[in-house]
Amino acid sequence: MEGACRNDADIEKTQIENELGELILAVHHIGSTAVKNLSAKPIIDIGIELKDYQHGSECVQGLERLGYAYRGTNILPDRHYFSKGEPRTHQIHMFQTGSLYLEKILAFRDYLLKNDAALNEYQELKVKLSQKHEKDKLLYTDEKTEFINSILDSLGFN
Repeated sequence: MEGACRNDADIEKTQIENELGELILAVHHIGSTAVKNLSAKPIIDIGIELKDYQHGSECVQGLERLGYAYRGTNILPDRHYFSKGEPRTHQIHMFQTGSLYLEKILAFRDYLLKNDAALNEYQELKVKLSQKHEKDKLLYTDEKTEFINSILDSLGFN
């Protein structure tokens, strides 16, 4: 599953870059499927950096051609959100370059990729919390966020 998700993410990244071209600066594989040996739902998360946040609305038609549905700008600050598949198989989180939120996502991913001890601790936490909060996604996420924020604090964020 892990290798398949990374391969699928690479294919998706290339398709997005080809479709959106000059409107975007970078496409990143983010979330748990981007980290080897980390349990994850089979949903590929993609972070896109825009030159200008307003270009997000200009990306809608291109992403629709790739099978994505535009879900708006709700929930997270300064983010355009897209999803693909029913059930969902891919999500795009689109931010203007320099977004602190995207910088945190990338920093946490990169930290796990370079630090086996932190990766193992996070993996154990995810398993424990998924069992503890099997029917409450919000509590699962809240408790996971405490760990994420502790790492980000150590990296100079927050």
